[in-house]
Amino acid sequence: MSYAEPLSPVPTEKPNAPEDWLQAFMDVRAGTELLCSPLETEDYVIQSMDDVSPPKWHLAHVTWFFETFLLKPFLRGYLPLDEAYDHLFNSYYETHGSPFPRPRRGLLSRPTVAEVYRYRHYVDEAMGVLMHNTPSEHSHAIAERVCLGIHHEQQHQELLAMDIKHILAQNPLRPFYSKRLQVPPTRHPVPMRWRAYEGGLVSIGLEQGNESFGFDNERPAHSQYLEPFELATRPVTNQEYMRFIELGGYQDPALWLSDGWHLIRENGWTAPLYWIREGERWYHFTLSGWLPVDPDAPVCHVSFYEADAFARWAGERLPTEAEWEQAATHTRNRTGNFAESGYLQPVAAEAGATNNLSDLLLQMFGDVWEWTGSAYRPYPGFRVLSGSLGEYNGKFMSGQMVLRGGCCATPASHIRPTYRNFFPPSARWAFSGFRLAREATR
Repeated sequence: MSYAEPLSPVPTEKPNAPEDWLQAFMDVRAGTELLCSPLETEDYVIQSMDDVSPPKWHLAHVTWFFETFLLKPFLRGYLPLDEAYDHLFNSYYETHGSPFPRPRRGLLSRPTVAEVYRYRHYVDEAMGVLMHNTPSEHSHAIAERVCLGIHHEQQHQELLAMDIKHILAQNPLRPFYSKRLQVPPTRHPVPMRWRAYEGGLVSIGLEQGNESFGFDNERPAHSQYLEPFELATRPVTNQEYMRFIELGGYQDPALWLSDGWHLIRENGWTAPLYWIREGERWYHFTLSGWLPVDPDAPVCHVSFYEADAFARWAGERLPTEAEWEQAATHTRNRTGNFAESGYLQPVAAEAGATNNLSDLLLQMFGDVWEWTGSAYRPYPGFRVLSGSLGEYNGKFMSGQMVLRGGCCATPASHIRPTYRNFFPPSARWAFSGFRLAREATR
C-alpha cells in the first residue's frame, strides 16, 4: 500500500482560477500529513545533518509559503496565528525577511508538533476562504501562486521521505518508517542496451506558450546543438556498482575528479550511502528497515562524484542534461516507480518492457534521480520571477549539478521531461542514481 491513499492528481495545466485548484490543494495538503502519519512525535524534531530538516519544520515551512505569498497579500483581514512563525519557517527568502538559520532547525523544540499541525489547519481554512472568494483584480496572480505553492509542497513531500530516511538511519535500533510499504518485486535482470540519437539542433526547455506548469528554471526554451550520442537503456544497477567496488573503484585516484577523491578519502566512503557489508552480502537501509541489496535495482544514494567515477571506470560518461531531455521527450515510456507505487525505494526494471524495440528506454522517470554531467546554470534568456519568489531557483545557480527524471519518492504528477533538479555534487542522501552515455562514433 502506498504511503498515501489515492488522491486526485495535481493538474499539469496552469489554472484559470484559484477555485479550479481547490481540490488539488486539499489533496496535496492531506498527502503531506499522511506521509508523516507513521512518525512518532520524537521523529518530527530531529535534524540529523545540516542538509536535513526536521519533519516538523517541513510541515510548517510549506504552510508558511501559502501564508506569506497568498494569505498576507491577498486575503483582506487575515491575521497570522503567530507572528514569530514568519521568522522560524522562512527557508531562504532574504528579500522577505530574516530566515532562521538552517543548521539550527533541529533546536526548535517549540512550537510543538501539535502546534504546527494547528498552524497548518489554520492556514488551510484561510486558504479555502481565499480560493472561494478571490478578488477579481488579483485572480490571475493568486491562481499562479496557488499552482506554484502546490508544486512546492510536492517538492517537500519528496524531501520529507529523504530526510525521514536519513533521520531513522542514524538510529542503532534499526527502526523502520512503515510496515505498510509495498514489498519490492523480484525480477529477472535486464541487460543494458544502447539507443542511438542523431543529434543536431534541438529545442531544450519549456516552449513559449506551453500552458503546462513549469518552474522558472525550465524556461525559456532555446536551441542547442547535440553531437550524435548513445544513451543506456536503463540506469546502472546495484550489481554493476558492486563490481566497481570489488575491483577497487574507490581506491583508484585516476577515476576521480580531484574534489571527489578528496571527499571520499576524508569521509571514508567505500560504498553508497546506507550500505553495509555483512559477510559476503550487502545490506542497505530503506524506509522498510535494513534489507539485502537487490542486485537488479538501480543503484541509489550516490554522489555526482561517485557516478562520474563509475562512468570513467566503465569507459563511458554521464549524459548532459540536454541529451537526457532530448531522449526523455521522445520516449513513449513515461510511466515509472513514483511515490504512488508505495515502495519508496528503487525497484528493478521489468524485463518485459524491453520487448518493445521501438522504445527501449527504461526507468527514465521515477526510481532514481539521474545525475547528468551538466552544471546547474541559467538557460539563455532566463529571468527570475519578480519579488521574493525570484529567490526560488535562480540564486542557487552556482556549485550545483543537474539531475533529471524524478525518483521513487516523487509524486507522479510533479515530474516532466523538462524538470531540472539540482544538488551539490557531494550530496548522497537524495534518491540519486545515474545512467551512462557515450558518443555515437564507435
